[in-house]
Amino acid sequence: MLTDEGYLNNTDITEFLKSYNGPDVRLMEICGSHTAAIASSGIRTLLSDKIRMISGPGCPVCVTVTDYIDRLLDLSEIDGNVICTFGDLMRVPGSNGTLSDARARGADIRMFYSPFDMLEPASEEKGRRFIFAAVGFETTAPVYASLLWKVIESGLDNVMLLTSLKTMPEVVKKIGSKMDGFLLPGHVCTVTGYGLYEPIASEINTPMVAAGFEPENIIQAVYALAKLRGRGIVKNFYPAVVTREGNKKAMDTIDTFFEAGDAAWRGMGVIKGSGLYLREEYSRFDAGSTGLTGDRENTGCRCAYVITGEEKSSDCPLFNKTCTPNTPKGACMVSREGACFNEFIHPVKDRGER
Repeated sequence: MLTDEGYLNNTDITEFLKSYNGPDVRLMEICGSHTAAIASSGIRTLLSDKIRMISGPGCPVCVTVTDYIDRLLDLSEIDGNVICTFGDLMRVPGSNGTLSDARARGADIRMFYSPFDMLEPASEEKGRRFIFAAVGFETTAPVYASLLWKVIESGLDNVMLLTSLKTMPEVVKKIGSKMDGFLLPGHVCTVTGYGLYEPIASEINTPMVAAGFEPENIIQAVYALAKLRGRGIVKNFYPAVVTREGNKKAMDTIDTFFEAGDAAWRGMGVIKGSGLYLREEYSRFDAGSTGLTGDRENTGCRCAYVITGEEKSSDCPLFNKTCTPNTPKGACMVSREGACFNEFIHPVKDRGER
């Protein structure tokens, strides 16, 4: 790795991070895949107590508010509706249970690995309405846009989306100077590019680095963020797939079907312009995605505080007691990209503030 001090190998970088004794540094990774990679590789054990890695709101399941789950539950009770979803969303608590609970009561709720997998049953069961729970960020939005292209081409009129699609720049700006640096979401940056973050970094005077998911790449990014503390610049450590401009074709596909609007994030309320909603001309595919702003945690759950960096998973009174991956009380323990799930599976002993 070429730095201002010359070439440093990973051993030099690791030694710097272990022995760092400068001002406290709070670094947030804004990607659930980074959270999982950091936890499973043991990166936190390589860091000085002065460097704290914080898992931010980059897990789509974790930031989805209760109102969205409740809307899915309401839709599942309507005769003829088929709720289609990825597996993680099945166990996220709503106000009155989960999608798994609803399925146990007889609701037609089906899990798919890809949204496209529901097209075959939808074409075979034309008397039923298939509603896909479309959660995610800029990475998955092109998938749902492409799905709608396919639905239109196929002439299907019984496929709809309930969207909870969010965009990252606005939430990074909201968290802003509470952090000393941001590890930008690698997958999202492949679509949007990292250029979107340059004016934000400059405005809040906080460094940001786009990085891949190999431990060596993450370690280099953490080193860069620690060294760049107090400088509002963006670096790209993922040049194989991330550019400043991003994937124009993917962004054009998103813009064809979706437009920006205000969206509610767990623990952060409504953030202006941070959501993606179907445009008016495609509203016939919308199962009721607007106005879903209410968020009601289970009693004692601290997920909303964990994903904003205000508390650690272990601060939650439910963590590793009544709340485990087998009995999750909050969304952060449900998803494999969630902060609490990864803290439970890969705990760091004597971690202090890390």
